[in-house]
Amino acid sequence: MKISLFKKLAFGFLLSVIIAIVSTSIISNLMISSRFNDYLVAEQKSKIEKMTKITEGLYNEKTGFSDVDMEDIKRYSSMEKLFVEVKDINGKTISSYDNTSTKDKSKKHFMMGSMMENNDEGKKGNYTEVKYNLQKNNKKIGNIVVGYFDDSYINSDALKFKITLNKAFALSALIALVLGFFISMIFSRQLSKPLVKITNAANKLRNGDLNARCEVKTNTKEIIELSSSMNFLGSTLKAQEMLRKSVTSDMAHELRTPLSILKAHIEAMLDGIWEPTKERLESFYEEIERLIKLVNNLRNLSKLEEVNLVLNRSKFNIEDLLVNIIKNFEPMYSKKNYKLTINTILVIVFMDKDKIIQIMDNVLSNAYKYLEDKGEVNIILKQVEDDIVIEVKDNGFGISQKDLPYIFERFYRGDKSRSRNTGGSGIGLTITKALVEAHGGKIKVYSEEGKGSEFIIILPTRNY
Repeated sequence: MKISLFKKLAFGFLLSVIIAIVSTSIISNLMISSRFNDYLVAEQKSKIEKMTKITEGLYNEKTGFSDVDMEDIKRYSSMEKLFVEVKDINGKTISSYDNTSTKDKSKKHFMMGSMMENNDEGKKGNYTEVKYNLQKNNKKIGNIVVGYFDDSYINSDALKFKITLNKAFALSALIALVLGFFISMIFSRQLSKPLVKITNAANKLRNGDLNARCEVKTNTKEIIELSSSMNFLGSTLKAQEMLRKSVTSDMAHELRTPLSILKAHIEAMLDGIWEPTKERLESFYEEIERLIKLVNNLRNLSKLEEVNLVLNRSKFNIEDLLVNIIKNFEPMYSKKNYKLTINTILVIVFMDKDKIIQIMDNVLSNAYKYLEDKGEVNIILKQVEDDIVIEVKDNGFGISQKDLPYIFERFYRGDKSRSRNTGGSGIGLTITKALVEAHGGKIKVYSEEGKGSEFIIILPTRNY
């Protein structure tokens, strides 16, 4: 059976409150009752000691105990509901007063009510007697025996106090339970309500509504982070969907253009408009080569994006490698009066040399396509701790901020109006990113329209 989060939280809070109230009430009641009983026992002992002192104080060394003295003893024993027996030094009983029979009846009546009085009659607990020596001026003058039932110290006032205390505990527990119920409802709703909104947004995303977002009002850190993550997921899915459509369109364009050219030329030949000359056949061959290159790039990209891409690592001086790459690009750059500079340091690395060449070829080719008059590209090689950093900075067209997050995606083109000859196949930077990551590195790009772009390649040297 499925239970909503709201009910689970409410039940959990309420159960915690009940357990806390019950355990607190039991422990508090037991401890207070124990302490209170100890207090009453101490009071009982104090009464007995007081009885002894009163009796010693009434004794006259010349006349002994008088009848008046005995009346005082009787009156005090009656007030405290004690059995008192006074004996002289020879052990002869001088007086005896039993005041224990009346107290128990009143106690039972108070505790159980008049309806149960007859059933409890005679249940007085265990009878206890204590014997003390009576002394006057450090001289023994006799003995006093004080008797009482072991629960006689629980008088009506003590019972009233205990009952009042238990009622207070019960009332407090009831109030705490009611407050706990309402507080659990409030907290449960505060926690579950935003989660329900997030769940609804997730279900909408699952059903294809990529515009669904969850706006929650809460100060709970984890829920805020979850909501932000869900909204970010929605934005990412929407962007990926748009990218997928763009990729499909671009890929169709890449395939359709050379095929359309081939079809038109062949139709012209079949209709007798064109002769199958060597130049036209070479043009066909170039278009076919373009298709083959595109297919090969796609195949290579799939291999490069495999998790366990095998690298043919070797030890070499990456400074010399970059200088040679620059020399290969200089004629192409010089042809359009572009400037290509390099600033390097000596660094020995353990990497796949061919893959590094391919990375730099792709980045420099990409920079070349977007340079304007007096274009410049500057390459900087430096070492930062255990990493080498290659910076390629140009002053070309730049990349818009909306396109920047997607330039490493397959077939993505920020400038939809550029020609195929300028834009290439659209997977060069995708291959570059895959090669960099295969070395355990990462590639970043910073760009501003009209000011140029900067590609930063970070490669670890820890494997050397």
